[in-house]
Amino acid sequence: MNLYSIYLKSSTQHPTPTMKQIIILFGPPGAGKGTQSELLSDKMGLYNFETSKILEKNFREAENLPENSEERFVKIDGEKFDILNEKENWKNGKLCSPPYVAYIVINEIKKLSKEENNLILSGSPRTIYEVEKIAPVLEELYGKENIKIILIEIKPEETIFRNSHRKICELMRHSILFNDETENLTICPLDGSKLVKREGLDDPETIKVRLKEYTERTYPIFDYFEKNGFKIEKVNGEQPIADVFKDILNFVK
Repeated sequence: MNLYSIYLKSSTQHPTPTMKQIIILFGPPGAGKGTQSELLSDKMGLYNFETSKILEKNFREAENLPENSEERFVKIDGEKFDILNEKENWKNGKLCSPPYVAYIVINEIKKLSKEENNLILSGSPRTIYEVEKIAPVLEELYGKENIKIILIEIKPEETIFRNSHRKICELMRHSILFNDETENLTICPLDGSKLVKREGLDDPETIKVRLKEYTERTYPIFDYFEKNGFKIEKVNGEQPIADVFKDILNFVK
């Protein structure tokens, strides 16, 4: 079963959440966090909160601002962060500054909570600083008992292969994993837009930097979760997409 088949099958159901719920998906680059977030969002009626898409939106908006525009900068605890400098870090495979990311994520989460959205988080938090800032906000707004954490595991060589072969669509930024069925696709089966590669970000050398950043800066946050009483479910991400999806559903339901 390919991604399109899973999407069509799941999109026939649109349940409305009756209780507060947060699902946080972790995993190295290429683990399938974005794909699983889309499927879970549609299946369970949760808001798909993708930090990478929020960052990309901010980067695009900053590119159109005058060089000395104050809107290009975000001031956090007395320190100014240049959004375009953050973009350069992102393009080179490095993580954006944790205070900048935490600031954006927390503001967005508070807004979505007021609108009574339940969330799937994909890509945040990524550092100890971020988890120490973001997790207490999630607990306050949704309750620790309603936060489910899933780690999608794949080997480093699988990370490099998947990302270097991956395409995304221009319109909705869907990620299309590489396999025999998708190898020659040029149009996204979900929205009909052109499929492209993320220039620079998914180059093999950049992927190695991203993997190093994940290992050294993101993986340690699981110590925080364990020490603070959060349960972490590990899922084999090298299974077919449908099987990964099934394992995640079994845990969150």
